[in-house]
Amino acid sequence: MSRSAAERPRDPAPQGGPRRENPGDRPRENPGGPPREDTGDRPRENPGGPPREDTGDRPRENPVDPPRGVPPALEIERLAFAYPDGRQALFGISARIEPGERVALLGPNGAGKTTLVLHLNGILGAVAGGTGAGRLSVGGLPVTRENLTEIRRRVGIVFQDPDDQLFLPTVRDDVAFGPANLGLRGAALNAAVERALAQVGMSDAADRPPHHLSYGQRRRVAVATVLAMEPQILVLDEPSSNLDPAARRELADILTGLDVTILMVTHDLPYALQLCPRSLLLDDGRLVEDGPTRDLLSDAGLMARHRLELPYGFDPLSVPGAPPTR
Repeated sequence: MSRSAAERPRDPAPQGGPRRENPGDRPRENPGGPPREDTGDRPRENPGGPPREDTGDRPRENPVDPPRGVPPALEIERLAFAYPDGRQALFGISARIEPGERVALLGPNGAGKTTLVLHLNGILGAVAGGTGAGRLSVGGLPVTRENLTEIRRRVGIVFQDPDDQLFLPTVRDDVAFGPANLGLRGAALNAAVERALAQVGMSDAADRPPHHLSYGQRRRVAVATVLAMEPQILVLDEPSSNLDPAARRELADILTGLDVTILMVTHDLPYALQLCPRSLLLDDGRLVEDGPTRDLLSDAGLMARHRLELPYGFDPLSVPGAPPTR
């Protein structure tokens, strides 16, 4: 690797919750001043004195409370990776996503988002014969070579271009391709296909050729090809790209209705705010922020430092409420 372990930054946050890069919300650093009151609804950040007051006007920092005895949907521990040319793309990334969360993965081009996503089902990383370090687990199952078949069922990736995912004569054939490769046949396979198409509102298109569908419809069928595998984590790469406003809204309605953990890679910051209560911000191969999406998008300094820009006139604080967790 091009950087030693000693050069990597410390973990961006303790496992118990995200940390904010902007120090404006931190406890007072002057112990001589009077501490502020805390309502007791979040951990005390200053164990040496009375905690602070919480006004209750911002989203909870952990939108989904982990169920007791249930492993995280995704756990990443000190993940590092270098490409064969020696360029290191990830530096000690650690994160934890609980079942049912919808989390956006944000960052400028070249931040390492795609590299990270391709580690989740073993396409990249030491498990695929690459140069890397760290550990990943999906639903408590380690991402190792002997577990790859099940890991790739648990982590379903929907590509940015649906035409990369649709290549058979009919929609039904495309949706059946994944579960058939897992060994499903007959009535069980038909049920999986029908269920997945119903989840995305495309049952009536089952016998149509994919290339006869609109782009938005093809995007929904691409989602169905992954849902047919009954994944635990649905990874979406730029799901709103090239969609008109109606197709964008329809896809949002579908995604918010799914009972599955979602990791959404996107440059569409309003869409991230609409769908994901929590965001991870990646830049230069490092996790630089993990917190409520609204907080990240309203921090002008943070956004400028990491080359993120909101659409003209969009104010994240003007959007009422926090998005639901499911």
